[in-house]
Amino acid sequence: MAREIWKGAISFGLVHIPVNLYSGEKPNELKFSMLDRRNMAAVGYKRFNKETGKEVAWEEIVKGYEYEKDQYVVLSDEDFRRANVKATQTVDILAFVQASEIDPIYFEKPYYLTPGKSGEKGYALLREVLRQTGKVGIATLVIHTRQHVAAIMPHGELLLLELLRFASEIRDTEELDLSETSLSALGVSKKELAMAEQLVEGMTDKWNPEDYRDDYRNDLLALVKKKIKAGQSLTITEPEPEQEPARPDNVIDLMKLLKRSVEETGKIATKSPTARKPVPKAPRAKKITLRS
Repeated sequence: MAREIWKGAISFGLVHIPVNLYSGEKPNELKFSMLDRRNMAAVGYKRFNKETGKEVAWEEIVKGYEYEKDQYVVLSDEDFRRANVKATQTVDILAFVQASEIDPIYFEKPYYLTPGKSGEKGYALLREVLRQTGKVGIATLVIHTRQHVAAIMPHGELLLLELLRFASEIRDTEELDLSETSLSALGVSKKELAMAEQLVEGMTDKWNPEDYRDDYRNDLLALVKKKIKAGQSLTITEPEPEQEPARPDNVIDLMKLLKRSVEETGKIATKSPTARKPVPKAPRAKKITLRS
């Protein structure tokens, strides 16, 4: 059973909708422990007092802000909440924008919102108006003592809250070395462009996330089972000597590669079409709670 992260409310204008927040990610089941290669004993993480050298239990640890050298202000979970009660309990929608306007580079992590007690009517109303208008709500919220900006959008019968990266977290592309990008300067012909478009059309399919699997994870688990079966569970596999990679020809016949790709794609599609893998804030006023 999924465990809620917090209970709060979606707020926009004078509307106040009680909601619950859940993580939208499944925990990674493939976990590894750190081992000492000399005797294969587990390597633990030790929290210790830097003055006494003694280990400190979790229940004895508090958070402290160092305002001067070795001088701290201790903050409890209640202090984090009291700093701004509204921010820690509210998904505050500041504006609505077209979903297509958000560059995918800003998307970071999904969460689910479910209606809280007496919030079903307002929840359903917001979900449907977002669906019909093609807009998403841009909001701020606090999770684990950190403020985030997020996009709220319909996801089936649910509202999805997708954390967004701040603009300051995105690297400026001018820092990257990209010498020439124009097709004419790179010598891309109209025939090559047309053939590339044909290849894209041939590989076009309907988006179905169930068609894609974590093959690397499955292969890694298969390797684990193989090592166990062979009695090599504690054998450390050393890297093989690196081989000099084959040097490609200086001149690449792009047209020939595109043509071959189109032909191969046609063969795959014939056998099985699905076999391929691949803002100003609203004025402060008394909130109106929409209740069912």
